[in-house]
Amino acid sequence: MNKRISSLFFVLFLTLSGVFTYAQHEVEAKPTESLEQKIQEDNQKFDAKSMIMSHISDANEWHILTLNEGTPEENHISIPLPVIIKDKSGLHMFMSSAIAHGHEHDGYTLENGIVKSTQGLEQAKLFSLLSGKHNSDNAFYDFSITKNVAAIFISIFFMFLVFIGMARGYSKSLVPSGFGRFMEPVILFIRDEVAIPNIGAKKYKKYMPYLLTVFFFIWFNNIFGLIPFAPFGYNLTGNIATTAVLAIITLLITLFSANKDYWKHIFMPPVPLLLYPIMVPIEIIGIFTKPFALMMRLFANITAGHIMVLAIMSLIFIFKTPLLGFASVPLGLFIGMLEILVAALQAYIFTVLSALFIGMAVQEHEHEGAH
Repeated sequence: MNKRISSLFFVLFLTLSGVFTYAQHEVEAKPTESLEQKIQEDNQKFDAKSMIMSHISDANEWHILTLNEGTPEENHISIPLPVIIKDKSGLHMFMSSAIAHGHEHDGYTLENGIVKSTQGLEQAKLFSLLSGKHNSDNAFYDFSITKNVAAIFISIFFMFLVFIGMARGYSKSLVPSGFGRFMEPVILFIRDEVAIPNIGAKKYKKYMPYLLTVFFFIWFNNIFGLIPFAPFGYNLTGNIATTAVLAIITLLITLFSANKDYWKHIFMPPVPLLLYPIMVPIEIIGIFTKPFALMMRLFANITAGHIMVLAIMSLIFIFKTPLLGFASVPLGLFIGMLEILVAALQAYIFTVLSALFIGMAVQEHEHEGAH
């Protein structure tokens, strides 16, 4: 084992040494001004930040690949998605292919895969609407089927396909067959190790549909996000809007399931009365910090994994040397394999914490010491 680690370290050392030697040779071979010009030209040709952001961000088209990039024959291959826009002139519905590659239609075009107005209108955002910054005269409302929205439909269809097939299999025999042989142990694990310990044997059945749905929804989409070709390769669970909705659903289930002991613990905590002005606000804030932590944990971990893989692979194009591929490709592959583990782990953590929060709300206490 030590010999393998030593050999791997030696290979990485030689690779990095070759990269730095190559860079030093380039510095010595050319004057400073020409080197700076070369760096500027390389940065113009390859923008790692734009590339990474385009991969992890939502878009109004499903980009597949680019042929002859950087040449007059450059051709972008993508799957168009429906664009649905409401503005002061009415409702506009068309495919994103009508406004791709600099084309304009009904006053709109695509910039980096996102719908933009050519008439000076800004896209209406939730907080801008609440603050009164945007109104029907200076903004447009985007109800388009974006890549992430299409990804939701894909994952829902896949889940229906899997679980309806399992249900039909159980109607014929209690012995699982096909994909059900893999799914049944996972479902039993969620029931026996997540739902029952956190919610209780008497009340867990009521919340099993939600816990199973949220677990498999997150897990499947995490896995689909790692498949690098259409119709996968999206970043649905790395989108904060998606994680926010899942966290809000957990919050609503928790609040509407809460019993009197839960609310008593919030507004009448088992502490001296003099501490109520401190403890009650803290308990109220805690109601909202729990789903906020759910939202941020899933969003940050999934997004960080994608950024790491893309950033590591970008080093090959930044340094313009194939030698770096001997280090970047194995390291990127290792991070990718690690993301497969993280995909299941993050689904498990979200489900466990959701069950824990629900269990805290429905748990009945016989005495104040149980608080």
